[in-house]
Amino acid sequence: MPAYKFEALDADGRMQTGLIEADHPRAARALLRERGLTPLGVEVVTQVADSPGGLQWRRRAFNRAALAVWTRQLAGLVGAGLPLERALTALADECEHPKQRELMAQIKAEVNAGSSFARALGQAPHEFDDVYRGVVAAGESSGALGRVLESLADDLEERQALRAKVIGAMAYPAIVSVIAVVIVTFLLTYVVPQIAQSFVTTKKALPALTVFMLALSAFLRQWGWVLLLGLLGAGALLALALRDEAFRRRFDAAWLGLPLFGRLARGYNGARFAATLGMLAGAGVPILKALQAAAETLSNRAMRADALDALIQIREGAPLGAALGSKKRFPGLLAMFARLGEQTGKLPEMLSRAGQQLGAEVQRRALAAATLLEPLLIVVMGAVVMLIVLSVLQPIIELQSSVR
Repeated sequence: MPAYKFEALDADGRMQTGLIEADHPRAARALLRERGLTPLGVEVVTQVADSPGGLQWRRRAFNRAALAVWTRQLAGLVGAGLPLERALTALADECEHPKQRELMAQIKAEVNAGSSFARALGQAPHEFDDVYRGVVAAGESSGALGRVLESLADDLEERQALRAKVIGAMAYPAIVSVIAVVIVTFLLTYVVPQIAQSFVTTKKALPALTVFMLALSAFLRQWGWVLLLGLLGAGALLALALRDEAFRRRFDAAWLGLPLFGRLARGYNGARFAATLGMLAGAGVPILKALQAAAETLSNRAMRADALDALIQIREGAPLGAALGSKKRFPGLLAMFARLGEQTGKLPEMLSRAGQQLGAEVQRRALAAATLLEPLLIVVMGAVVMLIVLSVLQPIIELQSSVR
């Protein structure tokens, strides 16, 4: 049964909007009149015809945090024994965001029409990725949808927490760096010329440091905009080049070789891969399909290619631990836990534990790097400002010495 967005007037003449389910627009208007409303407009919640995946929203209805909360709420309702249709209705009624209400109304309409929940979620692939839908499908087939949704909510919350902690650890050094560049640029392009200009007319030889700062200041004032445009252009060209899959793979492989950021990227992607693979395996998804879905969650294309190559090895009969161990870009801890899981028959638990340990290691490294970078950036900024100040003070000191 399709869902319709409506606009109607109530008995007091106030505008009412919302969603209603009906077989066709005429039936929707009849239902509105039964509620004492005067329909002004009824419009079906549409699908984009040129999209093979179904619903495409201009803006996502759920961000990462909202999706985790929604999944947790749905898991609680389904786990309490409430039918899926009633659980979706209850969540739609409590939702304040219009796009979320429309999305849930469309999903509920698909479920009422006989589709499985996973297939209904497939109508909005940008909201619910392959991993999400795969876990839901496994929960439906096993008859344990509530428990599987709880595991999915745990994974979404852990992933969001890891991302937030890494970004939070790197935010302060990034902010300090930007402020330092702005301050130094201001000093060189405005303060230094204003103060040092008075010494040029004295016809005395200026100190080398002052001459250098004046030359740098003149360069920035004359060519600074060209330099800025060049940096912006280089960034735009890099963004375009990264759209090419082969270049993106080489770039990501080179990124993994960086001393600090490379190790963080390896750990972050490894933690996400292990947690997703463990969750899918625990939900009953076949290992080949689970490995395919987990590989798609890797943001680093080089590691994704390694995961897909490991999938080929497993399809040919290789154990998971051996296949992952042959890929040196993946953390060695992941392959070790995979081998232990295969030997003990507890592969999902071991993979989840590997994801937790890798995530904790990434957080520790990010915090340690931020702790090291903060004083280092302050020292560098202080040294640069000190050089600028000295370039101004040196002529003053020499002028006073000559007067004496």
